[in-house]
Amino acid sequence: MTRACLPPRNQITPPTFTMPAGACDCHAHTFGPFDRYPLAEDRSYSPQEFDGAAFIGHLDELGFSRGVLVTGSACGTDNGSIIAAMRQYPDRLRGVVVSDADVSDAQLASWHADGVRGVRANLFKMDGKAVYRNGVGLDALQKLAPRIKALGWHAQIWVHAPDLIELDAPLRALGVPLVIDHMGRFSPSRGVTDPGFVHLCRMLAEGVAWTKISGADRNTLAGPPYADIDPFAQAVIAANPERVVWGADWPHINYYEMARVPDDGELVNLLARWMPDEALRNKVLVDNPARLYDFS
Repeated sequence: MTRACLPPRNQITPPTFTMPAGACDCHAHTFGPFDRYPLAEDRSYSPQEFDGAAFIGHLDELGFSRGVLVTGSACGTDNGSIIAAMRQYPDRLRGVVVSDADVSDAQLASWHADGVRGVRANLFKMDGKAVYRNGVGLDALQKLAPRIKALGWHAQIWVHAPDLIELDAPLRALGVPLVIDHMGRFSPSRGVTDPGFVHLCRMLAEGVAWTKISGADRNTLAGPPYADIDPFAQAVIAANPERVVWGADWPHINYYEMARVPDDGELVNLLARWMPDEALRNKVLVDNPARLYDFS
């Protein structure tokens, strides 16, 4: 049995800056409807139902034009929920799927037409143990790489930054763009000089990888207003602002105390603190996502 996740907050703090046209929330999830897209029986958490219309409501509330949906681990390899959302809102949404290596070429082509532009691998471990059940590993990604390269897709890697040093060679050998989730899901206690985090910044500087400056609420030790995350976000932006995108991680699954559920407006407003320059914010919110996710 898994615990039932709380929903996102009903009331959020308004953004403190004007959202640019074409702004994109590059990391979110949909779940269900469960009668059509049931959760995996073996899963680490139990989210509530949130469909494409609910996600569009989240985007509209914050002033975002576009969004990227990522199949959550609780769905296993059933991507039906995010595919349905993309088909409903084809101009506004793109997606990243979880796929077994034996997926057919016809299925990949169908997903591409629906707006899929990447495959996610779950390599996230702490102390050598997997944190979340489900997902696909490096072996599946290695088999998929030539086919997703032909489609122009990227590999989204859910990984702890300290493990990037050991994984560097096999990840580069995939020959596709790499997107590192949530700035490598580091702990601020390790500091910006941690070898794994430094390695992430080096991968960005070399143009080998992208990262999402998301997950402030999950990485923090201090809690809101997430000041302990500032040096990490600023470090990856400085490493290569051309390889950075942002995501809210809505609907904030795996929270079980309402006091800990993040305020999406507060998360958005971190961008003004991390990037006071409007042109730089526009690059991260509009230009970079348009390139990475193939928005016209």
